[in-house]
Amino acid sequence: MKNKRRVYLMDTLDDSGRDRERKRTIVWDDPQINKRDAVSAISGLDYLRSIRDGKISPPPAAKLIGYQLKDVDYGFAAFELHPGEHHYNPFATVHGGILSTLLDTAMTAAVLTTLPQNITCSTVEIKVNFIKPVTAESKLVRCEAKIIHSGRKLATVEGRIKGGNDELYAHGVSTCLIFKVN
Repeated sequence: MKNKRRVYLMDTLDDSGRDRERKRTIVWDDPQINKRDAVSAISGLDYLRSIRDGKISPPPAAKLIGYQLKDVDYGFAAFELHPGEHHYNPFATVHGGILSTLLDTAMTAAVLTTLPQNITCSTVEIKVNFIKPVTAESKLVRCEAKIIHSGRKLATVEGRIKGGNDELYAHGVSTCLIFKVN
């Protein structure tokens, strides 16, 4: 591991021996367009399928963090993320907030798939357990979420973040409030 770290640090040095600056540019579409034109016009499942299929822009948070909706069905949603050093905490592992956001996104999306047009949901609470650190070397991680229970006002859902060898990195449960879109 030390050899990899040294090679990595050398790779980030410019010709004068100083660290090179890293940059990341984020571009997103106006989220008000989706809110106005799509959220209240179609079911949650159709809305998420439209994002997956590129017909509707993903939310700005997806662009900022870099996750993508990959699979969606009634009561189920799966997102993928390529972890990178721009996700790191001070310990050179992916920040727990990034993993929590990925879980929250997938779990809320799983609830959304069960809702008709003009009805949406929002997270009331979330509980996350971190099992194993995620790094850029983890390559692609996948977060899958499925409904546990959905009622008229509340839904509960569970999610898991796994790596390529089915390694469990984190799991969580969430409660979502179900309400009418204004």
